[in-house]
Parts: sequence; structure tokens; C-alpha cells
Amino acid sequence: MGNAQKKGPGYREGGGPNSQPGTPGRRRSHGLNNAANSKEVPGSSPAANGSLPAGKSQDEPQGPGSAGESCNLDAPCGALPPPLARLKNQGNMLFKNGQFGDALEKYTQAIDGCIEAGIDSPEDLCVLYSNRAACFLKDGNSADCIQDCTRALELHPFSLKPLLRRAMAYESLERYRKAYVDYKTVLQIDISVQAAHDSVHRITKMLIEQDGPDWREKLPEIPAVPLSAQQHRKEEPSAELLQARAERAEQEKARKAEARFTILKQEGNELVKNSQFQGASEKYSECLAIKPNECAIYTNRALCFLKLERFAEAKQDCDSALQMEPKNKKAFYRRALAHKGLKDYLSASTDLQEVLQLDPNVQEAEQELEMVTNLLRESLLANAQG
Repeated sequence: MGNAQKKGPGYREGGGPNSQPGTPGRRRSHGLNNAANSKEVPGSSPAANGSLPAGKSQDEPQGPGSAGESCNLDAPCGALPPPLARLKNQGNMLFKNGQFGDALEKYTQAIDGCIEAGIDSPEDLCVLYSNRAACFLKDGNSADCIQDCTRALELHPFSLKPLLRRAMAYESLERYRKAYVDYKTVLQIDISVQAAHDSVHRITKMLIEQDGPDWREKLPEIPAVPLSAQQHRKEEPSAELLQARAERAEQEKARKAEARFTILKQEGNELVKNSQFQGASEKYSECLAIKPNECAIYTNRALCFLKLERFAEAKQDCDSALQMEPKNKKAFYRRALAHKGLKDYLSASTDLQEVLQLDPNVQEAEQELEMVTNLLRESLLANAQG
């Protein structure tokens, strides 16, 4: 491949033999002749030393056409014009298919095109350099990988993938101090990158062996990552955790509802004592909205309706109470009073007799029964005369 790569001043770390310090240079296409100078990271290939969160590998290129996505070669890519976006997407597809040398060529063409066209899009150029660095890493060309990652980080500081790829390249070249710094920087950005944790642990042992107990003093300065660049990832909660949270929420909701119910009931009872039956009935209605199967609240509200001469509503509440407690004396007695108010003396008499059958000592029921019996007799005589 003969595609040229223009380099800016200062872009020299790990550069190939065809470039001169501080001057524009040309990049060789694969750097395979440099592979002999690279050393694989222990326990892995040079390009595969762990994975990024959410199933993303640091080997994968960034942008449309990455692994796991259908490849639309004409998909837009940031601020890149369509021809350069197509080159990038082709590179992604080739990388996905393991054609790293061909992918490298496409990324190089896209980079050259951006430089020649004067496209001012640091984010897009950062991704292109980072993607090409992944190709170099796959080819074992750690020096050129470092150079591209460094350029990517100049364009977009604290970008995760270039940092991780450069760290791996440093480690493969046994430049452990620089690798350590990059891995630690990665962890400042995203603490969940397990590859960085593993590598820090491994390199720490090597640095202790190499530099002794004062190994930290020989490290380059580890940059402080600004909060704006830090990624605060949270693992998705398990189904068990979600269920436990839902159960706790329901328990808390029930506790609050019970407390509210108790307060409303007490307020209603206090209003009854003060003969404020309309306000009391409203409190009891709120209680029933919380606990619709509370028998005592129906009989309490029935009393309020009787006092307000809302006899039909009082009867309805007593009916509801008796459905829940078929032998509730208060419900029978208050329904009898509701029947009396509605001039249904026969039904009132029947309910009062039911009260006395349940408890013969209820004097109020005896007195009401005598009164209702007289009213029933008078009603029958009046009907007969009519």
C-alpha cells in the first residue's frame, strides 16, 4: 500500500523509520517489518487484552459498520463528507472481517482525504487514527499504533479506546511505566474496564521486579482526568434486585397508606364527637379510598349519613358492611334507622329484630322496635282507610 500520511510537528512518539523528527513524514502501510520489535502482552494477542464494557472490544473500530452491526457503506459519519465516510465504513467492514491490512489502507485514505480537504473535525479524525491504530496493533506494529493513538489523543484528549490501545502497545514493547500510566488513566475515565485492572495488576509486579520498592517514583506523571471526561457506568440490576426493589416499594407504599388511613379515621371520629357529620363523612370516604373493605368505616359513615338525613346512602353503607360481616349489630341497627327514615317500617322492624336476636340486651333496639311497630300499625291503618 502506498497511501501517504502527513504528520504534524511533534507527532513522533514510536514513529516509523521513514519519518524524521519534527517534519512531515510518510507512513508505511503495514509496518510488518517492525513486528519483530514487538512483544506480545502476556496471556493474549497484542490486540486482545480484555474488553471494554457493554460487550465492546478495544479492537473494534468506532463508527457504523462495527462488529455486531449491519454495514451500510454510505451511512453518514459525523462531519465527514460522503466519500470519506464511505472509506471509513469500508475500513470498519474490512476490520470486522479480519482484513486488517486492507482496513488500514481505507483508514489511511480517509485520514489523508481529511488533511488534504482541510476538514476541521477533531472527533472524526480522532476516530480514524484510533481505528488505524487498532489495525497496527493487530499486525504487531506497536510503534505505529502508539503514534496513531498519540495523535488521536491530541485531537480528542482522554478518549478511551486510543488510551487503551496505546497502553497495550507500550506493554508489548516492554515500556511498562508508560503502559501503567495509560492503564491508570483509562480507569479514571471508566472504572469498569476489566482489561485495565488486570493489566495494572500484572504490570505492577513487573515494575517492582524492574525498579524495586521505589518503582512509583520512576513513573511518569499520571494525568488527572476531568469530570467531564469520566464515564459513570452502572451495571444493569439483576431481575432479583429489581424484584426486591419493587417489593420494598410496595411495602413502603402500604406503610404510608396505613398511616394515612389511621390519621383520617381519627380525624373522622373527632369530627363525629363534635357533631360535624359532613366533614366526618368526607374523612371516612377518604379512608375507604385507601381501604375499601374496612367494615367499621362503612358503619361510621352510615351514622354520618343518618345524622344528615341521607337515608338511602346510610342504607347502602350498611348493606356493604353486612356483606363483609353478616352479623354486625351496628350495621343492622343503623340500617333499621335508615329504613325508618325512608318510611319502610317493615324492613326497619325486621332489622331491629335481627339486632335483638344477636343481642337481646340492646335497649336502643327494643325502644326503636316499639316505635317502628307503632309507625307500621299507623301506616297500615292509614292505607286501609285510604
